[in-house]
Amino acid sequence: MELLSTNVCFDGEHRRYRHTSKTVNGDMEFAVFLPPSAVGREPKAVPVLYWLSGLTCTDQNFMQKAGAQKLAAKLGLAIVCPDTSPRGLNLPGEDDSYDFGSGAGFYINATEEPWAAHYRMYDYVVSELPALVEQALPVTDQRSISGHSMGGHGALICALKNPGLYRSVSAFAPIANPTECAWGQKAFRGYLGDDQSRWEEWDATLLIPTARERLPLLVDQGTADEFLDSQLNPDALADVCEKFHHHINLRMHRGYDHSYFFIASFIEDHLNHHARALGLA
Repeated sequence: MELLSTNVCFDGEHRRYRHTSKTVNGDMEFAVFLPPSAVGREPKAVPVLYWLSGLTCTDQNFMQKAGAQKLAAKLGLAIVCPDTSPRGLNLPGEDDSYDFGSGAGFYINATEEPWAAHYRMYDYVVSELPALVEQALPVTDQRSISGHSMGGHGALICALKNPGLYRSVSAFAPIANPTECAWGQKAFRGYLGDDQSRWEEWDATLLIPTARERLPLLVDQGTADEFLDSQLNPDALADVCEKFHHHINLRMHRGYDHSYFFIASFIEDHLNHHARALGLA
């Protein structure tokens, strides 16, 4: 890994790295916050919260805007933020729109050309990145996962498809039923093709009925979110969770929108949710 930058933050360290990914066949960048206990004279390996960001974001949005480091430092929790897609591959159409291609990997494994060789963000997040982080940094294999919007969708499917891999899962304003919204349909058609039966394995709402592990879901959603009715559809997720007795705590917050002002307002609740599952609180 190439260290790009490092900043002292609440007596821990915020670092940015670049590495060559075999999964996406290109260079990837990611950020990590290491709490004080992991960077002292006698560093202690700590558990990790993986944060998946939304459309157009990079690893930097969460680290600079969410305000998570202060409590993470106190809890002894590392945070790892990958990018939202491969970058700079010069694929046709890669940079034509905000909701497909660069910045919009959707945390799935593409099967359609020219995306299939590179847009494998699911395998990258679930397998390659954790293996790299756990081998190179003072962290354990105790993991939790969270995210926002497209990243909330990513966090939910990663947890639902991998029983035992994560201790806990949460999401802010996730794209909860992507097969039924414009963002999801555009991405799935482009990355997976026209056969909609292949889309179903990447939709959290459709994965709930057959989930082999039922981690409690913490989902926060603002009522003033401009994408609530057209793209996010948390009610569909809540309804199927109720039907199949999958615990969900869907919290609707009056007046909050889709921005990082919303995330910063409730991020501590999510950190504490994960800390309890990881044995830190």
